[in-house]
Amino acid sequence: MRRFVQSFSQEGMPRGVPQDIARALAESPDRYNVAVRKPAAVVLDRGEGLVVEDFDWGLIPSWSKLPETKYTTVTARLERAPRSRIFKRPWETRRCIVPMNGYYKWDRSASGPQPYFIQAKAGHVLFAAGLWDFWHREEPHVYSFAVLTAPNDAIPSPLWPDGPVFVRADKIADWIEGPWFAQRFLSNMPQPALEAYPVSRRIRSPDVDDYTLLDPVDPGEDAVADAGFDDIDDDD
Repeated sequence: MRRFVQSFSQEGMPRGVPQDIARALAESPDRYNVAVRKPAAVVLDRGEGLVVEDFDWGLIPSWSKLPETKYTTVTARLERAPRSRIFKRPWETRRCIVPMNGYYKWDRSASGPQPYFIQAKAGHVLFAAGLWDFWHREEPHVYSFAVLTAPNDAIPSPLWPDGPVFVRADKIADWIEGPWFAQRFLSNMPQPALEAYPVSRRIRSPDVDDYTLLDPVDPGEDAVADAGFDDIDDDD
């Protein structure tokens, strides 16, 4: 997972989402191709209740000397995050939720790599478990986040069954507040039924960001030579 979509309405929120959070998400900018180092809306609690704020995607550890990292930190593996040097502190004290309409994932089994858009079959907003951190060694300060990922058999074929760990709408606050046995909390979380359909390869450019990226395409008509896809990011 390297790209996802945020375009919300209050009507598209499942039951269980706090009304003020649903309203704040509906007022956030539409983003159809969120990429690394791009802003996205996240839900978190700084100690005064749940809020929605824009953070950069790709977690920068607070101890990093520079506001960047040589590591890939857009995602964090659920089984490794609690012990990771990068993610251990956020796992313990800085949890968030990353709402999304769905995300893009590449199928490399085809003759030419083909992107798909994955969304909830029920059509509602999905809430991915995430971690955040605050880099403040110098100005400008950077708030950033990562999405937790794990194997997920709900991801339809031919896509690799691995992706974000989703949290039920009525469990958003529980995750952010820090449940005991947090890894078990997420591992036992029922995952929503998902569906996927092919979309345009235009998603590979982070500069392209409009609603037409969600239009279904005929993979044959959209096919191009493999040689043009050396820079496609790997999925987790």
